[in-house]
Amino acid sequence: MLALVLACAAAGQSDPRAKQLCGEANGIAKELTQISGMPLHHAVPCDFITKDKINEFLKKRVKDAASPEEIRAEELTLKKFGLVPQDFDLAKNTVDLLTEQAAAFYDYDKKKLFITESTPSENQEPVLAHELSHALADQSFNLAKYIRQGRKSDDGATARLAVMEGQATWLMSEYLARKNGQSLKDSPELVAMMSNMSESGGGQYPVYESAPLYLRLTLVFPYTKGMLFQNAVFQRDSQYAFAEVFRRPPVSTQQILHPDKYFANVKPTEPDLPDPHLPHGYKGLVGGSLGELEHGILLEQYLGKERAAEIAPHWRGCNFEVRENKKAARAVLLYAVEWDSEDAARQYFAAYRELLGKKWKNLAVTSEDDGAVVGTGDDGRFELRRKGAVVTSVEGLDPGIH
Repeated sequence: MLALVLACAAAGQSDPRAKQLCGEANGIAKELTQISGMPLHHAVPCDFITKDKINEFLKKRVKDAASPEEIRAEELTLKKFGLVPQDFDLAKNTVDLLTEQAAAFYDYDKKKLFITESTPSENQEPVLAHELSHALADQSFNLAKYIRQGRKSDDGATARLAVMEGQATWLMSEYLARKNGQSLKDSPELVAMMSNMSESGGGQYPVYESAPLYLRLTLVFPYTKGMLFQNAVFQRDSQYAFAEVFRRPPVSTQQILHPDKYFANVKPTEPDLPDPHLPHGYKGLVGGSLGELEHGILLEQYLGKERAAEIAPHWRGCNFEVRENKKAARAVLLYAVEWDSEDAARQYFAAYRELLGKKWKNLAVTSEDDGAVVGTGDDGRFELRRKGAVVTSVEGLDPGIH
């Protein structure tokens, strides 16, 4: 949720350089129209903005986009899964990270483009092309509505963000390629090179490079994997691809990672959550789904890239819920994930058993067999089970109640 805050940005202070900038922007937008087929219905206003103003805006945007309770719930969920440290401040770190990364952005509420004053002049043309691609998409498909309609699912919302950023990255790359007499259409090497440009900070982004793996990978995913997804749809549908991804949005990060699943309309399953028969006093705090992307990150963080690459693509669907008893100061994670075969589920069951021992400082197993592991961890008693192709886990139970 918080990763979406920069998708809608703030008004800036008028800058005398904006006149020249907007003059360049209109020419770039016309080129992008020829590439994408999306018409420019009206000129896009643009202006400069300072990093301080971006930071100030983002702090306000986080408060407007989510209540303190919603932010607390999201942060607690990430901590329960072990995706961020227990002392991690999600809102502050998200704002700091986005402030550092922002070079330009398109405000789809005010229909205006902003570029940061610190963006080097040689980088202004590429970032303008990227943000103007958003403006074209917005004028045809209403980006605010597009994002809003995807918020029923966190994984689906990430997929839609990958459509927006992936398409803008592809169009920017094609714009630059054509200036050099090339095209992404017949150069897989160029596609691979351009899609990887966002993956290395080269030492210039200290906040990014010190952030947890989850924040780093979810930040670059919409640009890198989103671009490869857009390229796959373009290779199949040519110019129509730019409208297709808005008219028929992908529903999961798995569809972004594996475009063939998007073409085949493979939708996530919804496995039933385990029912530990919690005592009176527990209320649902937050629920949702972790997609293939998050499962890949979780596995990579604790078990390495190779294990993640082996297991994560077999993901089929997930549900989770955090239930909280504030009086008892206890939160319980209910988690179910379905895989595409029993063999894949066995692999994940073993991997998650190993993962539990790494995300907690203390792990004591009281019983264990091929289908169940029961014991206690840092935040209470846990029950990890596998039945068929579904793996479930209950974590944070009161160790004194069985």
